[in-house]
Amino acid sequence: MRLIRQCYHSAVLLNSIGFITFDKLVWNRSKQWFCEPFTFRTFQKLSGLAMMEIKENSENAGLFCPNPAVRGMVNLDRDAFSKTIQVPVLKIRKEIINKVMKTLKHKLIHRPHLKRIGDDPKDDSIKNVMLDPFIVTSEDSFDDRDREIFKQLDISPQVLQVDLQLTYENFKTDEILEAVLPKGQDVTSSFSRVGHIAHMNLRDHQLPYKNLIGQVILDKNPGLTSVVNKTNIIDSTYRNFQMEVLAGEENMMTKVKENGFTYEFDFSKVYWNSRLATEHDRIAGFLKNGDVVFDVFAGVGPFAIPAARRNCIVYANDLNPESYKWLVHNCKLNKVDKKVQAFNTDGREFIRTVVKEELSKYIKAFSTERKHRLHVVMNLPALALEFLDTFRHLLPEEPHSEVVLPTVHCYGFSKDDNPEKEVKDRAEEMLGTTLKNYSIHLVRKVAPNKEMMCISFELPAEVLFGTQTNNEGEPVSKRPRTDKACSVDSEAQV
Repeated sequence: MRLIRQCYHSAVLLNSIGFITFDKLVWNRSKQWFCEPFTFRTFQKLSGLAMMEIKENSENAGLFCPNPAVRGMVNLDRDAFSKTIQVPVLKIRKEIINKVMKTLKHKLIHRPHLKRIGDDPKDDSIKNVMLDPFIVTSEDSFDDRDREIFKQLDISPQVLQVDLQLTYENFKTDEILEAVLPKGQDVTSSFSRVGHIAHMNLRDHQLPYKNLIGQVILDKNPGLTSVVNKTNIIDSTYRNFQMEVLAGEENMMTKVKENGFTYEFDFSKVYWNSRLATEHDRIAGFLKNGDVVFDVFAGVGPFAIPAARRNCIVYANDLNPESYKWLVHNCKLNKVDKKVQAFNTDGREFIRTVVKEELSKYIKAFSTERKHRLHVVMNLPALALEFLDTFRHLLPEEPHSEVVLPTVHCYGFSKDDNPEKEVKDRAEEMLGTTLKNYSIHLVRKVAPNKEMMCISFELPAEVLFGTQTNNEGEPVSKRPRTDKACSVDSEAQV
């Protein structure tokens, strides 16, 4: 976003002196910025006046930067950011101030927590209206419409310069962090919001300033009470990670609202990613009343609970005992506990026992009625594709040729130049077949060279049905259902 802003403001500057023209900056469906229409103009050698204007604009670009003395600050000193600048003002009579503000709204100065109307120290009947120094530099900055309003209300278009003290409260997060960190280093001000918690992923060069960064994020975002930084990669077993509190309280118990549902959990002990809200809703859009959903890596319920709200029959599992506890709690909280059965076991064990037993039953029923569908959700991007081989010959020989087969939604990370092909190849390798009915969806870009993908496919009959054998070629004995599996209806202490 910082680069986008720099490009945009550079384009605005070039546009103002006639290098380029554009109407608007557009964010298209391909997630790219472009200007439309956008044309480069030919131009002759710049005059001295134009060069002076460019120099003046370049110097003004630092007008809203904090005091340069804050560079390298490690412990936040809010008073050190103060600086005094000059801004243009119009003097307006009190009784007409409301009438003229609408006309001037696009020329007013915009800074956080800054009052744009101030008292005139010499005349109680006059208000000083502060204008944007980048837009208004003289009387010539007003257009004909402005002048007509001024004439009607008897307002002098004379622009005066007054001193304005900017304090820490008047600077934006990026402006503060760019002023503090060494020049040329990337500034990270983005975070994932999880209830009252801001979750950041700071880079190594930012760690000396981590507590200052955390406090700035806390100051500039109302409603936040904690800022944390991930200190290691996600644990593939329980999908949580170690974190440190950069600023604020250490309370990790939080409440999140997503797509109309409420989730409560201890963020330090479970996996939650606010950036997956759209994906949760996308999968829910495939589900119909009466469908059956098997959620192999359910977490605290962001796939299972929306499915249950759509009157699906849901079997949800997670290996992490904390995730299981909050899954049970959230099902009750969202009043879908009658429609979800929750399990606390390994994903492979869940497929070999619960999925195997229930899938066999529903395939027979649905193949006769042909009204409902079966879905298997596998959201463990680091490992889920490796679990697909568990479906090989999971059920005995198919009862007839027109059975209703389950649709699998399996997630995976890819660093390949062609992530769609790479994810498909890995899925086919684990299944031992070539997929025909499938689709691949880009969920999000995790890093510059790492994407999270979802491959959805109908589980082929030749994979699902057959006789399982062990290494000696003997049939595999039926595994018992895990004794940790239990219905959400049962007594569960949270």
